[in-house]
Amino acid sequence: MNNLKIKIKTKIFYILNRTAFAGFCFAVLLLMFSAGCNNYANSNPAMSYYYLNPDKNLSALGRVAIVELDNNSSYPQISSDVTDAIFRALQKKQVFGLAIVRQNNPAWRSLQLGPDTTYTLEQLMAIRKTLNCDAVLIGSITEFNPYPPMTIGLRLKLIDLKDGQLVWGIEQVWDIADKTTENRIKNYFKKQMNSDFVPLRQQLMAVSPLKFFRFVAQETAETFR
Repeated sequence: MNNLKIKIKTKIFYILNRTAFAGFCFAVLLLMFSAGCNNYANSNPAMSYYYLNPDKNLSALGRVAIVELDNNSSYPQISSDVTDAIFRALQKKQVFGLAIVRQNNPAWRSLQLGPDTTYTLEQLMAIRKTLNCDAVLIGSITEFNPYPPMTIGLRLKLIDLKDGQLVWGIEQVWDIADKTTENRIKNYFKKQMNSDFVPLRQQLMAVSPLKFFRFVAQETAETFR
């Protein structure tokens, strides 16, 4: 293969309601590759499945509530671990204030809202008042396979409760068997651990969900630029 051909078809859209506030839904189509090649596999590309609103200042959001992720996988017990990993990774970025809201939190349950809900003006106001926050990060674990090669999929979005706009969103599947993911894991350990035992640590990640979650959370946090 002489030339790398990458076709990216991404569609991000909002559905506005009749009020001045936005109820929205967002979708990201899969990144399409025309063909694989060794040069690309070795290039260690950055993640491309995320959206960051260019008109929003992340540091101006104030307090963000991270709602424990919904779970569409067959392993409901991982919701807490994945949410905690994302919380810690975002804390290190120090972009905005953070708080975790668990799914069994009575205040959150009283709102009866799902991660894919198109919020009305009243619902936006209710979330802000009930959770005492300026923005909310919600989403779901779309898939998880704990057996080698381990995989996990996330669909997340950050909503500004003051105007209902989508601030940030991501839809991604991490697959350890994927060559580009493998390269990013290598770089992750080189940067985080500064160790000569990178291959050994990679092998540990392949069988340790918690280590894998930390890697995924780190990559997710890095999209908050």
